Amino acid sequence: MPVPGYQDFMLPLLKLAADGEERKITDAIDTLATQFGLTDADRESMLPSGTQTRLYNRVTWALTYLVKSLLLEKSARGKFKIAQRGRDVLQKNLSRIDNAFLNQFDEFRTFTSKKSDPAATVNPTSVEPVIADATLTPLERIEGGYNELREALADELLTRVRAMTPKAFEQLVVDVLVAMGYGGSQLDAAQVVGKSGDNGIDGVIKEDRLGLDMVYVQAKRYAYDVGPAAIREFVGSLGEHKATKGVFITCAGFTSGAIDAASKAHFRIVLIDGDQLAQYMIDNGVGVTNYKTYTVKRLDGDYFGEV
Repeated sequence: MPVPGYQDFMLPLLKLAADGEERKITDAIDTLATQFGLTDADRESMLPSGTQTRLYNRVTWALTYLVKSLLLEKSARGKFKIAQRGRDVLQKNLSRIDNAFLNQFDEFRTFTSKKSDPAATVNPTSVEPVIADATLTPLERIEGGYNELREALADELLTRVRAMTPKAFEQLVVDVLVAMGYGGSQLDAAQVVGKSGDNGIDGVIKEDRLGLDMVYVQAKRYAYDVGPAAIREFVGSLGEHKATKGVFITCAGFTSGAIDAASKAHFRIVLIDGDQLAQYMIDNGVGVTNYKTYTVKRLDGDYFGEV
């Protein structure tokens, strides 16, 4: 089963602490994963950022909300235990604890109203905080919003790239390659990339600034997907240019036949379609500019462990 939402972990987490003993957060996560029947894949599923597992993120947010509501308390670094309010709550034999239930506590309402989280706001007269998706933690909602903005930007970039003149597209490819560390410099890359006259460019560029190895590059500003014939022609050009590595760039896509032809080639060939080109542009700051920056910080446990 997929990893449950963070609110699903609240009551089981509180019950784990019912005996009053101090518990490690890591042990609690492992116990809950077993209780919910999560597979190894579920346990290892990562957030889009790759910074932590989805399981860890959701259980620790459930813990945070229970602590802020004074049902649990942090007893030591990486440990927690039940608070008196938590004992009182367990006496009610509830079937579920969620944000709607926690909203009865002043401490929880104060905490959620302080958060700079546009997806979670609290109306003191309402039953529960208004949350866009109750299964997602604040960090997951931030990452989800970021990914949506990134995809929208990528679509906009591709629209602009496909409308470029051949000369502008040539410069774009040079800019992206140099930004990624290929070609040596703008001057070096621009000199070796030649015009083919068919809305495409090709040339042999440095794989690194020292020119220890060379890469043959071909880019096509096509409105249709590249087929296997173009890949086979590209492979032949590699031999002519005495290159053993090639990069084929298009602002469209590649047919399955083209992908198969590239995989069977005797040379190492990397295919970059329009979607990937847009992602490289975003990652390397080509054709985009910073609009607003949010820095998400977390507590430095090592610092407090040394004090």
